[in-house]
Amino acid sequence: MQTCRVTCTDEVFGKRSRRAGIDDSVAFETKVAMAKEMIRRAIRDKIPFGWVTADAAYGFSKGWRSELEQADVFHVMATTRHDTVVTRWAIDHPVHDLFPGLPRQKWKRRSCGEGAHGRRIYDWARVEVRPWHREDRRHWVLARRSVSRPEEISYYIAYCPAGATLDELIRIAGSRWAVEECFQTAKQECGLDDYQVRRYPGRHRHMTLAMAAHACLTILRARELDAGKAETDPPSSSTSASPRSDA
Repeated sequence: MQTCRVTCTDEVFGKRSRRAGIDDSVAFETKVAMAKEMIRRAIRDKIPFGWVTADAAYGFSKGWRSELEQADVFHVMATTRHDTVVTRWAIDHPVHDLFPGLPRQKWKRRSCGEGAHGRRIYDWARVEVRPWHREDRRHWVLARRSVSRPEEISYYIAYCPAGATLDELIRIAGSRWAVEECFQTAKQECGLDDYQVRRYPGRHRHMTLAMAAHACLTILRARELDAGKAETDPPSSSTSASPRSDA
């Protein structure tokens, strides 16, 4: 299977590599190439997953989006305003040009998850694209608009089941932040990025141990929260176990 690679020819990066004892002929994979290979392995090894989501650095790759679609992998990928899609009117229609004339009622104010400062609230809208497709699949462009600064709009490309709702696509788009926050916490609490190694085995071992420690701390924290909640909850009455009607 062909893999996208970039050769270490950049002057600055090349000097650093030579100081580290790495020959100039060594090839390094890009982040997009590594992400592609990770998903390919998951598909090949039949690891169950429902969706793929990523930021614009990955989602802007039309080739990867096409590969995911060919494998029938549902995805919501962030992209840039300069990306283009196929519509009924043009083959290369800029995504940012799909939303200015959209009726006001098409925009829905929704939360896409919890953040460090509370719920992430934005105005969301979607426009269907790629009119020639399977009956049971849909292609959408999503727009995420800031409530306080409406001129700030981000865009996503979605490939999904025909019945997928806007709320479901928003949930998938927002799930990426939970993963990023997980890594950030692991860096702060478990030293995920505090390694000084020059070979992959050492880096892999360090990151594996750091993530294992983070998982352990997360489980212990959840247990402590559950125990604290159990201590503060009032005891249930003898009638609470009786079935009752909410009608």
